[in-house]
Amino acid sequence: MKDIVNSASSNRNSTAPVDEILPVTQMILYGLQHVLVMYAGAVAVPLVVGNAVGLPPEHIILLISADLFICGTATIVQSLGIGKWLGCRLPLIQGCTFAALIPMVLIGKEYGIGGISGAVIVSGIFILCCAPWISKLIRFFPKVVMGSIVTLIGMSIMPVAGGWIGGGSSEMSGFGAPFSLLMAAITLVIILNIYTFASGVVKNTSVLIGLIVGTVLWGCFKPLDFGLVHVTPWLHLPTLMPFAKPEFHILPIALLSMVMVVVMVETMSSMMATGDIVGKAVDAKMLRNGLNTCGIATTICGFFNLFPYAAFAQNVGLIGLTGVRSRFVVSVSGIILILMGVFSRMAALVVLIPKPILGGAGIVMFGMVAVSGIRTLGQVNYRNNNNGMVVALTLALGMMPVLVPNLFTQFPPVVQLFLHSGITIGTLTAIVANLTLNGSVPFRVNLETPTPDPAPPSSAARNMAVRTVRMWLLLRKVQNSKQPEEAQEGH
Repeated sequence: MKDIVNSASSNRNSTAPVDEILPVTQMILYGLQHVLVMYAGAVAVPLVVGNAVGLPPEHIILLISADLFICGTATIVQSLGIGKWLGCRLPLIQGCTFAALIPMVLIGKEYGIGGISGAVIVSGIFILCCAPWISKLIRFFPKVVMGSIVTLIGMSIMPVAGGWIGGGSSEMSGFGAPFSLLMAAITLVIILNIYTFASGVVKNTSVLIGLIVGTVLWGCFKPLDFGLVHVTPWLHLPTLMPFAKPEFHILPIALLSMVMVVVMVETMSSMMATGDIVGKAVDAKMLRNGLNTCGIATTICGFFNLFPYAAFAQNVGLIGLTGVRSRFVVSVSGIILILMGVFSRMAALVVLIPKPILGGAGIVMFGMVAVSGIRTLGQVNYRNNNNGMVVALTLALGMMPVLVPNLFTQFPPVVQLFLHSGITIGTLTAIVANLTLNGSVPFRVNLETPTPDPAPPSSAARNMAVRTVRMWLLLRKVQNSKQPEEAQEGH
């Protein structure tokens, strides 16, 4: 009997972090945390595109509900996998990609929601056709390239957190109000204190607790707008082509298919970054299966008047922050997203979280994406090679569209769609620079399985704080004991 118990215990201990099944309560909490982190980004694309094509608010809400339903389904398939062709089996959240936002707005204004849907369907098929061969480009992603790209992703999405901190968009009136900045800072301090001094489940849900507490504090000073909640129906099931039938036009299809190349590169980078965090080597097969999932989800959502899907980078940062690497936690996030899509008032409740509160959490999460890339770059050998120049060129050129947004305005609109994305420029720069400066190095495939980082000890900061307080009390005691002696000597 003892041997059986020991064998079961050893099997449990030998389970990889990415395949670990946690207690149900913990998985629900961690899954909800992932949902809250990605929710603002998930609803932003339907909201912006819906307004651009002139949909009324009640239709936009239904569009968001259908988006959450398909988003949750794609997340479950991506994390759990189906057969040999679908799902990379990594903790990746799927959602509408920002990379295609501007092209879809342009298409929507010219061809309407039907033109967008037709282009989305074909672009999804385009991903499926490209996935088998583009996934084999993994040999062009050694650590110096992957680390540079992931670091660039974290730095490039940081302005999103900055926009949230200011209240939404820099074009809005009252952007950057002191109250918004203060609430973002308070949320950040709450998250940092919980993450530093707490342990266990409380530590790992620091972002969730920070968002809830920050929203409650915000509501104490400014009333939360429940208007959207009241007009949202309790139950909504996705329906095929609710607003328009797909229309297929050459220019929108070609434009969105080109943008999908950027989306595929971003998704591959997110998969490799996640694999590095959870300690699982990402090979060409996993990349192919992950891209297949994005392609099928994109194709299907086109029939629901929805938009292309990709992996969300902010959730990659959350995994690195909390140390919870289980893909089953992310599958629970998919279930929560499906429920929010069906019970649409649940989705409307999450909209109540003010943007500055999200921004305070975004600083940590987006920063952790960059940290993941920096950690990979720390494993790179920079002696007797040109790896340093590869990193320098990738970060410098990749950050240009972020730091100087109007740099490429003189180029034709189609060219601007590529140059507008620093991640695209940085990825191409990293691959080409590594090929030209390092010669045959890119073709040496590293089959070494990455080792996941151990979770930071929750007691370290707490012990330091206790020691500091004890030292302070001891000094006070010594000072108090010296005062009577000095008084006696004075007499």
